[in-house]
This record gives sequence, C-alpha cells and structure tokens, in this order.
Amino acid sequence: MARKTIGERLAQLEAQRKTLQIRLSKQERAIDTRCKLLIGALVLHRPEHDRDVQFAGGIAEWLRRELPKFLIREGDRDLFDDLLKPQLHEPSRGNIGNVGNGSAAS
Repeated sequence: MARKTIGERLAQLEAQRKTLQIRLSKQERAIDTRCKLLIGALVLHRPEHDRDVQFAGGIAEWLRRELPKFLIREGDRDLFDDLLKPQLHEPSRGNIGNVGNGSAAS
C-alpha cells in the first residue's frame, strides 16, 4: 500500500473538516429551531391555559399588537388569523380563541 503524500493527506483532512463543519451547522440550526418552537409553544399556550388571567391576557394583547409588525409575508399572517382578529369581548381575558389549539404545544 502506497503512502499518501502530505498534499493528499491535507486534502483529505480538509474534506473531513468541511464535512464536520456542515454537520455542526445543521446541528446548530436544529437546536435553534427547537428553541424557537418551544418558546413559541409556551407563548401560545399561556393565554389559553394560564390561571393568571391578567398575565395571559397581557400576552394575548402583546401578540395582537406585535405580530402584525413582525409578520411581513401574507401567508405568515394567515397562520395567526384567529389570534390577530380583534376580540369582540374578553370577559376572562384568558381565552383568546384558537391560540394554542394543540398543534404547537403537542
């Protein structure tokens, strides 16, 4: 078996480094996505299930105020249609419609 030249070994190590760097980037993106998903699930869960009505209502109001500024694509706004609709009455302020309908919190 012939020995590899230093140049060949360096090329092989560089290819391995690139492969590992790609794997690390994918792992970091997956962790970032998971964190965002969990935070989003919490934010959507609290207004519907929190016994602290004032806190839950505050989150719901904040979302209705801030989401329209944050969501710039029409398709994204459609995802939060139930949440963004003006609330006709909020007697308990803890129930804001279909927020946290189970899809994100499950």
